[in-house]
Amino acid sequence: MAVKILFLVGFALCASGLVSPAAALALGLIFGFAFTHPWQTESRTATKYLLQASVVGLGFGMNLHEVLRAGRSGFVYTAVSIAFALTAGLLAGRMLGVNKTAGILITVGTAICGGSAIAAVAPIIHADQEETAVSLGTIFILNAIALLIFPPLGWLLHLSQQQFGLWAALAIHDTSSVVGATARYGAVALVVGTTVKLTRALWIVPVSVGAAVMKRSDSRTIQWPWFIAFFCLAAVANTYLPGGAVAWHALSVVGKLGLTATLYLIGTGISRATVRQVGVRPMLQGVVLWILVGVTSLWLIHAGWIGL
Repeated sequence: MAVKILFLVGFALCASGLVSPAAALALGLIFGFAFTHPWQTESRTATKYLLQASVVGLGFGMNLHEVLRAGRSGFVYTAVSIAFALTAGLLAGRMLGVNKTAGILITVGTAICGGSAIAAVAPIIHADQEETAVSLGTIFILNAIALLIFPPLGWLLHLSQQQFGLWAALAIHDTSSVVGATARYGAVALVVGTTVKLTRALWIVPVSVGAAVMKRSDSRTIQWPWFIAFFCLAAVANTYLPGGAVAWHALSVVGKLGLTATLYLIGTGISRATVRQVGVRPMLQGVVLWILVGVTSLWLIHAGWIGL
């Protein structure tokens, strides 16, 4: 009974918004390592549907006008960088012998927008909790590192605010970490980084559909990501129906809280045995890919090959 109460208290805390997504995943992992899960099967089912609902909620926080404004100058760079990251990530995962599903999740998380992309793609490719948790853990660790080291590196290299904003948008996984890093660097960097990152986030849609097609065993068993269609409708509503602004904002907040609570559930499903089974290769794939993307994009920006 005490374990059940502790589990519910942890879930309520993570759903309250009082802890960050990374902290929620950490709390879940602590629970999973310390206790036997009281509702393993039920938690897996809840995770699947809460994850999808949270992705839809995140769509209510996306403004398509801002995305299009950023897209006029940053679309080509974003498309090329995503294609490069997807190709390099899949190759790295194969070379390192990473579980295929976990390798795909780490790749799309790095290529597009971190935890949101993983949340969107995981149910499409039928990723289990272990694969999802390893992928999210890798992304959040690297996000935390980026938040700390990117601004000092930008100052050291004398990057302009526009250069730094573009670099952060291309090389940092999650939008929240892009906002945090660019806000430290300056107001212009914040605007550039956020808008280019919004352009990048829209690639969740074609990549999710592509993942559904790739996962099929035959033409009759394609698992179309219907919740991604609702994600798009949510973004359209937020952009073109300003009368519902209060409701859209509330739903966006609910989506973020739901994603945080989902990370807690995912973490609780991880034990010492599952970590030993997964191994360190997925983390190595994430680190190698992140360094490759970060260094390449920085070099191109610093050399003047790409810019706004």
